[in-house]
Amino acid sequence: MQSKASLSTGDKLMRVLMFTLIISMMSGLMFNIVLPEISKEFNLGIAQVSWLSSAYFLIYAIGTVTYGKLADSYKLKHLLTFGLLVFAAGSLVGLASHTFWLALAGRCLQAVGAASIPATAMLIPVRYFPPERRGSALGMTAVGLALGNALGPVVSSLIVSVAHWRWLFAVPLLILITLPFYRKYLQEEQEGTPGSFDWLGGGLLGITVALMLLGVTNGSWLQLLLGVVFLAIFIVRVNAASAPFIQPKLFRNKRYTFGLTVAFLINGIGFSFYFLSPLLLSKVQALPPGWIGFAMVPAALASAVLGRIGGRLADLKGNSYLFFIASGGLLLSFILLSTFTGGSAYLIALFLIFGNVGQSFMLIALSNSISRTLPREQVGVGMGMMSMLNFIAGGMATGIYSRAVEFGSGFPWNPANPDSNGSVYSNIYLILAILHVLILVFYYTQFGETKRAALQTES
Repeated sequence: MQSKASLSTGDKLMRVLMFTLIISMMSGLMFNIVLPEISKEFNLGIAQVSWLSSAYFLIYAIGTVTYGKLADSYKLKHLLTFGLLVFAAGSLVGLASHTFWLALAGRCLQAVGAASIPATAMLIPVRYFPPERRGSALGMTAVGLALGNALGPVVSSLIVSVAHWRWLFAVPLLILITLPFYRKYLQEEQEGTPGSFDWLGGGLLGITVALMLLGVTNGSWLQLLLGVVFLAIFIVRVNAASAPFIQPKLFRNKRYTFGLTVAFLINGIGFSFYFLSPLLLSKVQALPPGWIGFAMVPAALASAVLGRIGGRLADLKGNSYLFFIASGGLLLSFILLSTFTGGSAYLIALFLIFGNVGQSFMLIALSNSISRTLPREQVGVGMGMMSMLNFIAGGMATGIYSRAVEFGSGFPWNPANPDSNGSVYSNIYLILAILHVLILVFYYTQFGETKRAALQTES
């Protein structure tokens, strides 16, 4: 058992972490609504300026597992200090930029630093809280993410209404406020045994991820094929290296591998709330850009308010119990969205509440479950891998959803939805509901009442 002092330190760290996650999430989302304005200023196409988001996403995804790997050998305090300072440096570069390429450089530098935050968000609950309190701690991280998701579009709209879009780079500088607190409260953390870092393996993984994401988003079979080739080279490398970037035995842990697979699918499906919903509100409900952000705020605020309740449910009732509740919310949201796609914006905003809260609960349950499948020496890289796969799932889902929307559909497949207005969105939500049913059935067959402890490894 941890001492009261240690638990108090963990509680203080979680408050600081919540603020960090809010700023980090806001930074990741704020530029999405100003891409058309940036395109006009620099006379570039949307595909080109979208690299302000795409490059950030790629570096962020790869960086999460890298920091997680380093956290197994080095003090989290030092890694986080480095990450937050680089994050701030990138913000200053972007704030001073007067060309697109300098703004892009600042964005990439931001991502290099910000990638330390997901590792922190996973490791602090694991290292500073016992298993019986870990769900509540993960619930607090869900609150931070939800608040950042809610505030990002709103704050971005307010800033660009009174100032140049470059001032969006100034918001992440607020994250420096947290640095003294991390330096203070992480003092007692013990450092692992430093070993040689497999930069070649990490580089191969980075190239693999980049090619896979680009292949899906660009619809390029050549890039996908090259991604598979580099994945094969990466597998050969980690099996041959004396100190590989990722230990192969990590994936021989069947419970961990199953958890990663479910998390990847769940996050890809759940990304529809952040990508498809704004398109639906714009194309079908005809909301202007400013009102789209406000329409999505209630769902994000509900996730923030209920996030800690989800964490406590995981602690009291178990992760499987929270998983089934989350699945119910997600299924209800997808079915309602598929059925009433052409309804009012108020209805869509209401349906999104069920989905966002369900997705938040799902992430708590999966993060808590997966963390318990790993030995202490593999927690850093193992949870970093989960974070990376979450971002990859989001990136791939974006490419799939965008192509599905472009392909279109003449009539809704949902018999309860006779309105052909927005039928493509209705059909996508119906498919996502069916996928969730399949995942739920598979989860229950593997981890039902008789096998519930398998994923949780609870005694």
